[in-house]
Amino acid sequence: MRLYDYNWMQLEAYLREDDRVVVPLGSVEQHAYLSLGTDAIVAERCAIEAAEGTAVPVLPVLPFGLTPRFTEYPGTITLRPGVYVEVVRDVLDGLVAHGFGRMLLVSGHVGNAPALDVARDWQREHPDTQVLFHGGLAEPSVWALANEVDAEAGHASWVENFPWTRVGAAPTPKDRKPMVDRGALRAASATRMRELLGDGSFGGPYAMSDDTMGELWAALVADVREALFNGWTDNASTGSHE
Repeated sequence: MRLYDYNWMQLEAYLREDDRVVVPLGSVEQHAYLSLGTDAIVAERCAIEAAEGTAVPVLPVLPFGLTPRFTEYPGTITLRPGVYVEVVRDVLDGLVAHGFGRMLLVSGHVGNAPALDVARDWQREHPDTQVLFHGGLAEPSVWALANEVDAEAGHASWVENFPWTRVGAAPTPKDRKPMVDRGALRAASATRMRELLGDGSFGGPYAMSDDTMGELWAALVADVREALFNGWTDNASTGSHE
């Protein structure tokens, strides 16, 4: 259930019964022929679907993340690492102040991995809370399924090409792009990154069938839902919301 579908009195009543909340973490960055908001769209949508049928609130996605190497592509917006860390901490501080005790961070962007370190550090300072980090499509169980479909999967390739991340006026290429050397990418500046990537895809097929993408999406949502229901060290106080 989206946080925006609550008023404050309803949320206060929810907190008498449950203390879970989902925080989607996104990014605004180039995704070749896909939406600049792909990571934010994926994070928020899978979080909402994972919490469907429960009263667990899902915050609006934090749209901006860490993506300094794509800044030569128009539309890419990155936060400074220190700023990002403080934003995530401020969100967690705000949640615990209102009585939330179990926070599930769901990331749609690999570059947001520092949020995991923030969560660990923050939880050590708040030992009565639990903070889980879910890496979205990058989680091993989900990524393994993607590799069974096609091992050439990467940024802005078929693995992120869902109906809701496509841009209607931008046709998706039907061919397969040769994979760009990952070693070269790791050492690349923002300018060099654009030279290496061209359209922005890391390589592989640009698209798969909607049936295939539906199966991958279902696995992602199920994985997030498993974390929301069973990822806590003590799953006893989930109230009557399931």
